[in-house]
Amino acid sequence: MVDNLLDPLRELYGKPIYVNSGYRSKKLNKAIFGAPNSQHMTGEAADIEGFDRSVKENKKLFELIKNSGLPFDQLINESNYSWVHVSYSKKKNRRQILNL
Repeated sequence: MVDNLLDPLRELYGKPIYVNSGYRSKKLNKAIFGAPNSQHMTGEAADIEGFDRSVKENKKLFELIKNSGLPFDQLINESNYSWVHVSYSKKKNRRQILNL
């Protein structure tokens, strides 16, 4: 995840990226009402924000990931760019883009 997606993304973005949620234990995932099959529980997902944690920067990150050619499994605009969920699978990356 870090080597294949987050570090290359940081290089492209040219600014700090904040990881709000990375790996989650099953217990924590359940406590925060995460999806039962969340990739966070396998260390394959991160919820991220741009350098100033604004909607504007989060949207830039989303578009950068979407258009960069970087490998990703899921890219999700969460709550109108409140944060961006991105995942990388060790198996096959679907490049699925969602808005929740």
